[in-house]
Amino acid sequence: MRASGRTSRGLIREANEDALLRADDVRLFVVADGMGGHAAGEVASRLAVEAIEAEIRRTAGVEDVVWPIAVDAGRSRDANRMLSALYVANERVFRAAARDEALAGMGTTVVGVLLADAEDRVVIGHAGDSRLYLHADGELTLLTRDDSWLEMAFDNGLVATVGGLASHPNRHQLTNALGVRERAELHVDERPLPGRGVLLLCTDGLHAFVEHETMEAILGEDEDLERVADRLVEAALERGGRDNVTVLLVGFDASVARRQAA
Repeated sequence: MRASGRTSRGLIREANEDALLRADDVRLFVVADGMGGHAAGEVASRLAVEAIEAEIRRTAGVEDVVWPIAVDAGRSRDANRMLSALYVANERVFRAAARDEALAGMGTTVVGVLLADAEDRVVIGHAGDSRLYLHADGELTLLTRDDSWLEMAFDNGLVATVGGLASHPNRHQLTNALGVRERAELHVDERPLPGRGVLLLCTDGLHAFVEHETMEAILGEDEDLERVADRLVEAALERGGRDNVTVLLVGFDASVARRQAA
């Protein structure tokens, strides 16, 4: 497993309200994009990332766990850990906003992954429009679905394709995020991974400005994740850099993990 992350406030914004986490020892990787007046967005993303990490660490390798929410018997233990972590993060951001008038209305998008020891499976948690992609065999595939007005319009049959509303003024409006409501919609998924590839976690400062095909090409140019992360951020800045941009790359190779375990 390899990982590299980059974040930039961009060329327009006065502050960086994004946050990222690399916790290699527990195989947890998280990106968040905060929102709110003054410094509230920065607070929201930081609180969420800290809460997710703390809950994942608290439940790591412990049999007798007191869960903050009911365990879902249809999910794996790691998927329940991720669901619990998102729940705790939502609570923490929501309560902080309720206690401090200066933070009222703050919230944050989030996307996080837990990588299995064998690097052949990933647990995904997200809310909002921060995204997770998989790059494998030269192809970039989106693994999450935005909580946005655009996606909601597509679901409700307003257009035949999401691209049909690409210029609508509400296209980037969020319909869900952590901390905005006492009970957020928490998306948790579990997927098998191919033998080798790279996971890309990013905020909309990347995917809203850099075309899918361009991201795919950059990921295929180099195996050095630090250079790739730099190039992805540079691509967003070259297109105006109108938002904070955060990129976190996680390279996996199931064959290496299996050989090490043998």
